[in-house]
Amino acid sequence: MTILNVLIVLVVVGLVLWLINNYIPMDAKIKSILNVVVLIVVVLWLLRAFGLLNALNVPI
Repeated sequence: MTILNVLIVLVVVGLVLWLINNYIPMDAKIKSILNVVVLIVVVLWLLRAFGLLNALNVPI
């Protein structure tokens, strides 16, 4: 996976999360939970994309 692909995915995820946070009415608690879940998923995806989770033998 190239750096360009990683950047494109990060921009798309960030844009979608921003659109959801701004235009879909939700309780503040639900928005914060959604933001934390997306952040955790993106960090895990980045670690796997750069091969760090494979080195640690962490199954996802």
